[in-house]
Amino acid sequence: MSLRDSLEPIFARLPAVASPEGHVHFKSKLMWTLGILMLYFVLANIPLFGLSEDSIDLFEAYRAFFAGASGSLMLLGIGPIVTASIVLQLLVGSNVINLDLSDPRDQAFFQGAQKSLVIVMTVLEALPHIIGGFVLPDASLAAALGVDIGVVTFLLFIQICIGGILILFMDEVVSKWGIGSGVGLFIVAGVSQQIVTGLINWVPDGTGMPAGVIPKWFYIIRNVDSDFLLSGEGIIFMLLTGGLLALVTTVVIFLFVVLAESTRIEIPLAHSAVRGARGKFPVKLIYASVLPMILVRALQANIQMIGLVLDSRGIKFLGEFEGSTPINGLMYYTAPINSPNDWIPFLVRETFTSLGAPVPSVWQIGMHVFVDAFFLIVGGMIFAVFWIETTGMGAKPTAKKIFNSGMQIPGFRRNIGSIEKVMIRYIPKVTIIGGAIIGLLTLVASLLGTLGAAGGTGLLLAVSITYRMYEDIASEQMMEMHPMLRSFFGKE
Repeated sequence: MSLRDSLEPIFARLPAVASPEGHVHFKSKLMWTLGILMLYFVLANIPLFGLSEDSIDLFEAYRAFFAGASGSLMLLGIGPIVTASIVLQLLVGSNVINLDLSDPRDQAFFQGAQKSLVIVMTVLEALPHIIGGFVLPDASLAAALGVDIGVVTFLLFIQICIGGILILFMDEVVSKWGIGSGVGLFIVAGVSQQIVTGLINWVPDGTGMPAGVIPKWFYIIRNVDSDFLLSGEGIIFMLLTGGLLALVTTVVIFLFVVLAESTRIEIPLAHSAVRGARGKFPVKLIYASVLPMILVRALQANIQMIGLVLDSRGIKFLGEFEGSTPINGLMYYTAPINSPNDWIPFLVRETFTSLGAPVPSVWQIGMHVFVDAFFLIVGGMIFAVFWIETTGMGAKPTAKKIFNSGMQIPGFRRNIGSIEKVMIRYIPKVTIIGGAIIGLLTLVASLLGTLGAAGGTGLLLAVSITYRMYEDIASEQMMEMHPMLRSFFGKE
C-alpha cells in the first residue's frame, strides 16, 4: 500500500463542513456570509484568558493581511491556511507530490492534505508564540487560581490553537455556503476596520494629535500656525505627519486596482450545438488575483518568525530585534516595508533612535527596499504561476471546462487540444505579467503608506478582493434570474 493509499482514509475522516445538495439561493449565501463575518468580529474581540499585558505581538506588521487580532482568539488569523497553501503549492508545483488537480480524486486528496497541513501549521505557529516568550501568561492570575504558571501557559496554547481551527472551518463555511472565500472576507473585514479607524479615530497617538486623519486636520487647523503650514517644512509635515500622503495613496491605489481588475483579454466563444449562441472568456490582467501577494508576505512573515525565535534564544547570526522590529542582519533586509517610516532616511533615523539601535546607512536602506521589491515582484510572478496551476485555472483545466460546457472557439476544431493551444497563448503570459504588476503596485503602496495601519499590501488585497466579491455577487444574482446559466458554471 502506498503512502497516498494510507493517507486517503485519514483525510476522509477529517471533520468537514457538509457541502450543499444542489443550488444554494443567493439570499441564503448572503446570510451565511454575513453570519460568519459577525462571528469573526466576535471572536476577534474575545481576549485570550490568562494573557499578560507584557506579551509581544509576533505578527504585528502583518495584521492587515493575516486577518488576525492581537491578544484575541484570532491571534493567528489566516496565517496557518496561507502557510499550508505555500507548502502545498511548492510541493505540487515542483512535482514532489504528483497530482492532476482536474481529477476529482486528486482534487479531494489535495484538499484533505491542505486541511491536515493547516491543523499542523496551527500548532507549529502557536508554539513559537509560547516557547519564544512572546505570549506570556499572567502570573497574578495563576497565583489567584492557585495553579502553576505552566497551566496558564498551556491554556493560552490551547486557546490559540482553537482560534486557528475555528477560522479554518469558518473559511470552509463561506466557500461552500457563502459568497467568495472566508480568507478574502476576513482580510477585507480587518483592513476596512483599520482604514475607517485611520480616517476618523480621535484618540491621540504618539504625537499627541488624534490618530485619525480627519480629527487630526481639525486639530492642526486649530493649533498650528498657517505660515508654517505654507512653508516647505509645513508641506512635508502635512504630507507625512498630517496623513495627506496616506490619504492620496489610498485613493490612487484604489483606482489603479479597479482599473487593473477591469482590464482583460476576451477570447470569443460560440456554442457548438446552438447556432447564434456566443460568449466570451475573459482573461484578466490580474488573472491570479492578488492572493499570491498574501503568499509572498506570509513567506516573509515566517522568515521573520524564525529570526525572532532564534533572537529570543540568544542566537543572533540572522539579526537582532527590538520587540518585533528587526534592527540589523539578514532579518532587517528581508522585513517587509509598510510605510515611509521604513525607507525615508530621516524617518528611519527617528525610528531607530527611539528603539536605541544603530541607524542603518543610506545604502542599507536602499538594499532593504531592493530586497522587498524583489520579494514582491519576482515572488508575485512565481506564486501567480503556482496559484493558477493548483487551483485549476491553468490553460489545460480551463480548456477542459470550456469544452465540457459545449462551447468552442470560432474558427478552430471542437476539441480540447485546439482550445488549449489558444489558452496557452494568453494565460501563462498574462499570469506572469499580472503577478509582476500586482507586485509593483504593492511595493508602491507600501512605500507611500495608507490610512490606518492597513499597509500597502493590506489595502491592495482589500480593494481587489472587494471588487471580486462584487463580481461574485453579480454572478450569483445573474444565475438567480437565469437558472440555465448554473449548468454552464457548474453550480447545479
